[in-house]
Amino acid sequence: MKDINIPNPREIEKEISDFLAKKYGNQVKIVSPVVVPEKEHGEDTAAGSAQKDHIRFDLRPEELIGYLDQYIIRQDAAKQVLATKICTHFNRIEHQRQTGTDDEFEGRIKNNIIMIGPTGVGKTYMIKLIAKKLGVPFVKADATKFSETGYVGGDVEDMVRDLVRESDNDIDLAQYGIIYIDEIDKIAGSRQHYGTDVSRTGVQRTLLKPMEETEVELKVPHDPISMIQEVEQFRKTGKREKRSVNTRNILFIVSGAFSELPDIIKTRTTQQSIGFGAKISNSAEPTAILCRVKAEDLVEYGFESEFIGRLPVRSVFERLSQKDLLSILKNPNNPVILSKRLDFATYGIDVRFSDEALDLLAQHAYDENTGARGLVSAIEQALIAFETHLPSINIRRFPVTPEVIANPETILEELRSGRETFPGKAEFARIAEENRNTIIDYIKSNRKKLADQYGLPLSENRIEAIADYYWNNVVEIGTAIGKIKYFYDRIKKIEIDFYNRHDVNIVLEEDAIDFIAEKMTNQSLNIDQIYRRLSDDFEYGLKLVRDKTGKHRFFIPGYAMEEPEAFLDNLIKTEFAKHNLTPESIKEDREQ
Repeated sequence: MKDINIPNPREIEKEISDFLAKKYGNQVKIVSPVVVPEKEHGEDTAAGSAQKDHIRFDLRPEELIGYLDQYIIRQDAAKQVLATKICTHFNRIEHQRQTGTDDEFEGRIKNNIIMIGPTGVGKTYMIKLIAKKLGVPFVKADATKFSETGYVGGDVEDMVRDLVRESDNDIDLAQYGIIYIDEIDKIAGSRQHYGTDVSRTGVQRTLLKPMEETEVELKVPHDPISMIQEVEQFRKTGKREKRSVNTRNILFIVSGAFSELPDIIKTRTTQQSIGFGAKISNSAEPTAILCRVKAEDLVEYGFESEFIGRLPVRSVFERLSQKDLLSILKNPNNPVILSKRLDFATYGIDVRFSDEALDLLAQHAYDENTGARGLVSAIEQALIAFETHLPSINIRRFPVTPEVIANPETILEELRSGRETFPGKAEFARIAEENRNTIIDYIKSNRKKLADQYGLPLSENRIEAIADYYWNNVVEIGTAIGKIKYFYDRIKKIEIDFYNRHDVNIVLEEDAIDFIAEKMTNQSLNIDQIYRRLSDDFEYGLKLVRDKTGKHRFFIPGYAMEEPEAFLDNLIKTEFAKHNLTPESIKEDREQ
């Protein structure tokens, strides 16, 4: 036995996973339980490796792009760059883990990213979504913090320490996090002065090592919390341990508006006239100009060449049009409308927005010229008076129309007086149906993508159930689909329970499952009530057929849920006829 090479659990799991992948593709996967070994005295928690396994190291670029498409309007080029390079970053880490290799070659390049685009186009939102999808800790900081306080190394390293806090003090997990620095253009050296802008270029140089690879000490002399943690660690272990975070696999993403960058690019291109350096016309869109950005333009903007060298990936975001802002408002996952619905729902008020009102709000937001951020301001300004006074009025349904936005004082006075001039109930019903149809159209247009993502076949009835749940609860579409999927999984479990208790194998057809799900969502019936009703309606009849004919498997269609007696009568007659059983025997069995 000593000569036998016994594989460890991880090797066994890999062999089984490879076999399943070859035989079934990606449809079947092995899921291992998380085993936490018993700690010895002085040993750190093993939860780090377990948490690290929850990171989506296997995410593919197209899968991540599809996820972002559910939340972010346009920005296709930016989605492609970010999804591809971030997925490659984490899949590369996984490849190293699986093969036991490392990038030991000289000049290793990390996919740090610089994002360029005007304010309010979704840069921060996109990175937050990606971090959430990947399951990695995420920290956001503003570059202005560093420029305002002077360049202090501790400030830069605090971002890495914040990753550890976001990871619940799990250093191993923190080393796979994302650090996002906004307004990076604010630490560019001033081009209006000769010589070096020491404070700003100093911050850039301080960022060089963390962006590549360095060890960041968790102990901070001026931080009492870190000192207390060190004392506590010494009390437990009797050792003074050095705790640090390696930034090798931490992804750095920076962004900025770079308002003067188009002029720099134009100046460079006007001095060239052939090839890829052809002149850019003055009428060219800012996005088209920014797509021509080169490292030399960013250096001219005021960045150190070494700093730009640490950011090899560039992503340009488009300016949003009024039509784009309207699309954002109509997106069922947009946090702007969901947040406002939740604000009113806090007071028991169901608020709905008409398409015409959304169009007007998008116009107001576009006039502010702050991108998607203007949507929040436009909605707040339009509805603040109603949010103030409606909670004190007996109003439970509030339709937002163009008149509400254009004449808030008049509409509010009508609501206070109770006059019927404000089209309340009828208009609310019209808008509610309009909203519901919009959601149904959205799900249908993304049916395959959503079905694959959530593992739920989306029949017509199921789509309507999702739309109803979405509007009856302030949730994202994914949450609504997940709730219906939960009902679906619970309902399928009824088949197993019915067999275990009655020794009868039932198969609920899709329309029967939809019927039960509708009862669970609209009538608030729980799974136990559904099961008892199913047993009461079908147990005797199905057992009768089983005992007389030997049939053990029965398909239950949707109409049987509404008319169980008619279904059973037809089933008994059909099955008894197949076995030449007489009506008298049926009657005798019923009387017994």
